[in-house]
Amino acid sequence: MTNEPNPPAESASADERGQRTERRHSTAEQPPPGHRLRADGGRVAPGLLPGEDGRPLSGVTVLELGHIIAGPFCSMVLADLGAEVIKVESPGRGDAVRDSSPIGNSSFNYVNRNKLGVALDLKSEDGRAIFYELVEEADVLVENFAAGTADRLGVGYEDLSAVNDELVYCSIKGFNPGPYESFPALDPVAEALSGVMSVTGHPGQPPVRSGTSLSDMVASLYAAVTVLGAVRQRDATGEGQHVTVPLFESTVALMGYWLAYTQAYDDVPEPMGASHPGWAPYDVFQSADDEWVFIGPSSDRAWRRFCDALDLDLADDERFAELADRLDNRTVLHAIVEARCEELPAEEIVSRLQAASVPVAPVNDTRDVCADPHLHETDALAEVRATEGDGGRIATPRFPARATGFDRVESTDPPELGEDTTAVLDALGYDDEAVDRLREEGVI
Repeated sequence: MTNEPNPPAESASADERGQRTERRHSTAEQPPPGHRLRADGGRVAPGLLPGEDGRPLSGVTVLELGHIIAGPFCSMVLADLGAEVIKVESPGRGDAVRDSSPIGNSSFNYVNRNKLGVALDLKSEDGRAIFYELVEEADVLVENFAAGTADRLGVGYEDLSAVNDELVYCSIKGFNPGPYESFPALDPVAEALSGVMSVTGHPGQPPVRSGTSLSDMVASLYAAVTVLGAVRQRDATGEGQHVTVPLFESTVALMGYWLAYTQAYDDVPEPMGASHPGWAPYDVFQSADDEWVFIGPSSDRAWRRFCDALDLDLADDERFAELADRLDNRTVLHAIVEARCEELPAEEIVSRLQAASVPVAPVNDTRDVCADPHLHETDALAEVRATEGDGGRIATPRFPARATGFDRVESTDPPELGEDTTAVLDALGYDDEAVDRLREEGVI
């Protein structure tokens, strides 16, 4: 048959929405209590992604209207927990970082594994109609458009809750509703406003952002956690909801103990490099072979083990007897430790202190991390095809947590733009003629 597009969401009556809800709950086999299944009892496009059974989010379908980091990272986390994620992009362009630069390509290849790729023109009537059909089948939607964009496209929360009133709609924005909500937001904006930049870098030097997309990713993680809570609540009540997660406030949450410190002690922390004002020695030190090593004995017992391991006759020195003494004499102590480390190669410093159970680590660069033996031994990296850029196979981090009740999902390649459009439309009931027409008209 040739599938006719659904009418826009605004025309859906309360009775029609109720019938759709009933259909989503009506299956030949009754689901377990509290478990929600669509009319087909499975996924939109079963068999195209791993993790169908035995994972916490098996049977949950997520639509992603995401780009760059924040939205895609959130839906990737949900995919790692077994959800079916359908990434919806604009035909011809796609995600803003597709084939944009070496860094953009690399970020795309990382945060878009374990997803189906569908290309739809949401500015066209037919494209929105198809998208509304996907929304009828979905449990969750994740978007990180600029403020107001989703509403202008007809895919805002009010539009889509009219299509599926059980939908959990997650918006990742720069700010929660309030004085800043209309301001443009990037990761460094959130890092600057939150105070993260003020404590990052070295005293007397300009503030610096963190070396990764810290604010984007922490907002994504808060979003994933909140979506899980909202889905559980929806399963209990049958009602969807709108979840909003901000970059700014999420990053402020990471600064919580520094905010508490400032208020309690009327003091503002300075940039601290790799050190910490509450511990000494606690910093990076250069070795004889010009490598950097972090060293941080974090107790009096570890301090004594540290002294023994590096043959430093300091354990009974009254200047350094207790932590308070070491903090009072931090500058002198740092110079002594610095001089000793300059006499030893990095590998020896690390091996001696590891053997003595003193916190220590070489400062790895990204090539070192890619070759890290612990990561390879613990299967922490998964090989995927680099869809964007020069191609080939690359190793990217897998979901880091482990659970006794379910296995991690195996990683799949990030999708080419619109790679799974035909398969998803076929699952929705569109025949070849309809798909060809939509492609000719630029809808897909």
